[in-house]
Amino acid sequence: MTGPHYRAPAWLPGSHPQTIWPLLIKGPLPSYRRERWDTPDGDFIDLDWIAGHAEAPCVVLFHGLEGSSRSHYARRLMHAVAQRGWQGVVVHFRGCSGEPNRLPRAYHSGDSAEIDWILRRLQARGYPALFAAGVSLGGNALLKWLAEQGSLASRVVNAAAAVSAPLDLAAANTALSSGFNLIYARHFLRTLIPAALAKERRFPGRVDLRRALAARTLRDFDDAVTAPLHGFADADDYYARSSAGPMVGAIRAPTLLLHAANDPFLPATALPRREALSAAARLEIHPHGGHVGFVHGTLPGRIDWLPARLLTHFSAYMPVPGGVR
Repeated sequence: MTGPHYRAPAWLPGSHPQTIWPLLIKGPLPSYRRERWDTPDGDFIDLDWIAGHAEAPCVVLFHGLEGSSRSHYARRLMHAVAQRGWQGVVVHFRGCSGEPNRLPRAYHSGDSAEIDWILRRLQARGYPALFAAGVSLGGNALLKWLAEQGSLASRVVNAAAAVSAPLDLAAANTALSSGFNLIYARHFLRTLIPAALAKERRFPGRVDLRRALAARTLRDFDDAVTAPLHGFADADDYYARSSAGPMVGAIRAPTLLLHAANDPFLPATALPRREALSAAARLEIHPHGGHVGFVHGTLPGRIDWLPARLLTHFSAYMPVPGGVR
């Protein structure tokens, strides 16, 4: 199904330009305030905040693989949040805030337990409304949490949205393992492999150093590093247990799943069928947009369609004054 109209600019045709161009027009950093939380297991995460009105809702963003508050989608969403006077926060997964985390583990696509701890801590702060957005890897982890929580998720968040989430991790990694798509895998590996080597120096014997260095695809890396560091038997086990796609029928909180049919990270055939969705989940597929792209307007283009779409979705679930959340 489709939703509010998105039109890709004629001067930017194709999935790859639509995915890559936003990296060149990401704009200035918002005025973030950093906060550090110690985790229950002795690690830490860093959160970058946007100030808003004291009684305004809060939008929390979970970034994608090797992303951060500096990512183009994070910048634009937080600028849009600030313009509304809302409060906003970009949560950095472990090791993604510019400082190595303390433990051997890092983060992964199915880390819904971490999502749960973060969202419940934010919900305890008593915002009039709490909205959660996840992009790519963060979107998959958020959807997995929503499905696992079922109706209980609505006690924590008023609404949620996932953008370009790799709902079928095996299919996504197959898509990124050949042809031009390898450029994306190599981009990620340029930071993932050095981080794994740093882990091995600090925690010897936790990763297969030889296989990590030899990784040419994300599946190679996941098999050698991500899976063993996070308790999975191998990459196949990791993908099977972490993919949110088979679980979307259990989502009960109002949730938008936003995708482009030409997303190079996930073939449209891997998206769930309409009958697999719960009544609370809306799958919105646009013909164009690439992976977390959705550039629009005249050259050099703008990337504010996506944050506007997310905030429109969230605004529909603002609590009624004097009503019950």
